[in-house]
Amino acid sequence: MRKPIIAGNWKMNNTISDSLALIEEIKKHKLNENVEAVVCVPFTSLSEVKKAIESTNIKLGAQNLHWEENGAYTGEISPLMLKEIGIDYCIIGHSERRQYFNETDETVNKKIKTALKHNIKPIVCVGETLEEREAGREEEIVKEQVLKAFEDIDIKDVENIVIAYEPIWAIGTGKTASSEDANQMCKFIRSIIKRKYEEKTGENIRIQYGGSVKPNTIKELMEKEDIDGALVGGASLIAEDFAKLVNH
Repeated sequence: MRKPIIAGNWKMNNTISDSLALIEEIKKHKLNENVEAVVCVPFTSLSEVKKAIESTNIKLGAQNLHWEENGAYTGEISPLMLKEIGIDYCIIGHSERRQYFNETDETVNKKIKTALKHNIKPIVCVGETLEEREAGREEEIVKEQVLKAFEDIDIKDVENIVIAYEPIWAIGTGKTASSEDANQMCKFIRSIIKRKYEEKTGENIRIQYGGSVKPNTIKELMEKEDIDGALVGGASLIAEDFAKLVNH
């Protein structure tokens, strides 16, 4: 049985004090313990948020990491730095990283391997643009992203990876893929993992949907067979909304 996972991606929002205030608001809500709740906060807030959630079931995530442990990479964050803080998850290959910061399928693969090496669970993002979907290429694009992301990843490590299907045209736009479309693509991604590895591995991997997820859309999404959670942007910045998503 796959445990649902709701991950809040705070993106470039919230100072340390803002982050702590939001966490305290979230902690006022009783969260469903049968759902894994994750907050992916800015680097500057990670240490303080880690302390603030120690007595809770909330897991901590980063929004990126570098594939090298150290070196002349000005402005980058090493997996060793994140591991010392005690993070559980890291978002890898978010469409905004691909679009604005030249993230490629190859760097995504390298980052996944580094995260796994340091026992950090990757949340790997894949998804097509509006142009690609309108051209009927969504499955082609997503399949290529998934296969390149999982290149040379051992079967024993797959259970520690979460895939987030996030159609780029639905991120921050207010547009949401229908629950049927989202489930169809998550099922397609699951079939890719089954073919690459084995049936059981594909059945066990958790696949989230991401793209303007709101409290009023989460229930319908979570009722679908192949959707195991959500990677949430804006709604995760409001404590009550995040709690509603976890408690869907």
